[in-house]
Amino acid sequence: MKHVVALIGVVVASVCSVGPATAAPDGARVVEEASLGGSVSRMDVYSPAMDRVVTNRVIRSAGGPAPTLYLLTGIGGGVDGISWWDDTDVREFFADKHVNVVMPVGGAYSMYTDWLADDPAVGRNRWQTYLTRELPGVLDAQLGTTGRNAIAGVSMSAGSAVDLAIQAPDVYSAVAAYSGCPWTADALGVAMVSAQVARGGGNTANMWGTPGDAIWRAHDAFANAAALTGKTIYLSAATGTPGAIDEGGLPFPPIEAIASACTAAFAGRLDALGLPAVHVNRPEGAHTWGQFETDLHDSWPHLARALGA
Repeated sequence: MKHVVALIGVVVASVCSVGPATAAPDGARVVEEASLGGSVSRMDVYSPAMDRVVTNRVIRSAGGPAPTLYLLTGIGGGVDGISWWDDTDVREFFADKHVNVVMPVGGAYSMYTDWLADDPAVGRNRWQTYLTRELPGVLDAQLGTTGRNAIAGVSMSAGSAVDLAIQAPDVYSAVAAYSGCPWTADALGVAMVSAQVARGGGNTANMWGTPGDAIWRAHDAFANAAALTGKTIYLSAATGTPGAIDEGGLPFPPIEAIASACTAAFAGRLDALGLPAVHVNRPEGAHTWGQFETDLHDSWPHLARALGA
């Protein structure tokens, strides 16, 4: 992890007691659904926890009651036009799959967690509640699902996906983390989280309070990894060396190198606990959507088995 400490400065320079989620307030509901062609739609869902409507892009399953994959995007939350929807073949890839794919839009710089207080820069964020207690129930009813779920995230949301699977072990049967950092509550972990929140002008004091507080420890993936017992876990990253997998995308070698070290460390933690996980460390890949698309494709057979898809 020594080179992670050295590289953390690159990220920071570039971006300048809570337990499992409780029941959400009543009233989460679909307020509008519009076709985007074929089996794909835009589904707007009201979140009582955030008191706003959240847009979700939904790919309905190829037929019959199906499980659901919640697919989180990167640091811009997809509102910046950078996402699975905008930059990969997600629609084509899942068109014939027996799974519903849900891609929420929003959550930029939020770590997809519940914040203690509204923030002047990033607003009100109760994403843990939305993704674990509001949205699944709404979509189970709307789509006629089997009730089995997986969650996957990339870059910022990779660590968030792991955290959400830990915080709500009853909701997700499987989790995939692509090119991110499942975090700890130590100084390095705090720096990693703070750098991502600060990039959007947010204040982590509004998110989880003072570093070292119980809430930071509650979201420490290393300390709480045992909560993943029984789940399918897929972890992937790459060395940061640009290659053909990047498909001409703009590479970020230092960020991917950090992700590689973080991911390997978390895989080691799971191994020490005796928890099986698929861990892929690619020799080429520099934090691009070409790489992430490959990761999604490669992880799907593992997620599908966990979901019964």
